Amino acid sequence: MSRIGKKPVTLPKGVKVTVTGSEAVVEGAKGTLSCPIPKGITLDVQADSVTFTRANDEAQTRAYHGLSRALLGNAVLGVTEGWKKELDIVGVGYKAAMDGAKLNLELGYSHPIKYEAPAGITMSVEKNTHITVIGIDRQLVGQVAADIRKFRKPEPYKGKGVMYTGEVIRRKAGKTGK
Repeated sequence: MSRIGKKPVTLPKGVKVTVTGSEAVVEGAKGTLSCPIPKGITLDVQADSVTFTRANDEAQTRAYHGLSRALLGNAVLGVTEGWKKELDIVGVGYKAAMDGAKLNLELGYSHPIKYEAPAGITMSVEKNTHITVIGIDRQLVGQVAADIRKFRKPEPYKGKGVMYTGEVIRRKAGKTGK
């Protein structure tokens, strides 16, 4: 059996899970999320936990067993606590600022980059070089952070660019002199 799939998802107070057809809807204090339920996976919703069972032992069903448990667990954590990704900007003259709901980035190009976050995502900028992305959907928070990082990926020679907080950039030596 799947090690992840057989672990039950505990439901904190104030979180309600309802199963409708092929999706589970998770409601909590911060909002509502829906998770798809693949074929062959069934949910047993109790008062304080949700358990997952699979219909057969085919490879695809075994893979979906752990996946569906992980997705529902992420949704429960998202509607109770929320998800957060932090980015740092490194480089001379590189900076970020909030312009209303839009993120305004100056990353060494001839023009500033304006990025508007999708619905459900809030961004904030501290010290002109630290961006925080917050939301309840883990996948969406990660995608927004990856999109911002994509504007100027960190380069290995000087270490300049947009990187996740705590990310280690392996540095290269560069050209050698005479």
